[in-house]
Amino acid sequence: MTNQNPPIIDFQHVTKEFTLLQHRTFKEFLPALFVGDETHKNFTALSDINFTISKGETIGIIGPNGSGKSTILKLVAGVMSPTKGQVIVKGKVSPLIELGAGMHPELSGKENIYLNGAILGLKRKEIDNYYKNIVDFAELWDFIDQPVKHYSSGMYMRLAFAIAVHVDPEILIVDEILAVGDDDFQAKCFSKMEEFKKRGVTILFVSHNLTQVQAFCSSVIYLNHSRILFEGNPIESCQKYLNDQKHQ
Repeated sequence: MTNQNPPIIDFQHVTKEFTLLQHRTFKEFLPALFVGDETHKNFTALSDINFTISKGETIGIIGPNGSGKSTILKLVAGVMSPTKGQVIVKGKVSPLIELGAGMHPELSGKENIYLNGAILGLKRKEIDNYYKNIVDFAELWDFIDQPVKHYSSGMYMRLAFAIAVHVDPEILIVDEILAVGDDDFQAKCFSKMEEFKKRGVTILFVSHNLTQVQAFCSSVIYLNHSRILFEGNPIESCQKYLNDQKHQ
């Protein structure tokens, strides 16, 4: 988007639609089970989106709820496919998209480290080597053998972030997950992400905290009504978003 490095993420005329089933009452739902009389409504999360992100960029994605931010991240992470168009991603993705996603509530923190490490493509020996650093970073030694269903949202976030940043990603995706952490741990996370920036890791950062977006990102995509309304300078993007919000 802003540098001369080769593209690592490329969205080409991407549209993503979801089909919603509408049943106003349980009484109406029962006949539909037998005769297939369902009312469908299509919801367009993204409409003909085009952008390219180069290797090493730190891109903020902002916009109101329902504007398509998380859909973009899920398309990059490969957990969903576009309805139309093409999404090209070149590199290992480490996603922090939904708090607790990928965590098994009945398993301990330790077991979830090995489970999530395997999901992210690490071999057991690699996870063995990273294990101490992950738990140190998450500051969870006192709870690491407890089932994560007993963790607070902050503890979930600390463990999820610690795992994600120790798998040596080429693309790191962070979606609002830092909002649940305390100030000290947020500062620790941003320090780690600054290290990644210096190493040339591509970062996609979704947040409603525009101060963080402006301070951290090299460029910003502003989404609204399923479309890109602006992309470029972080201050300009955030100001346009704020102006639009005032006039709604």
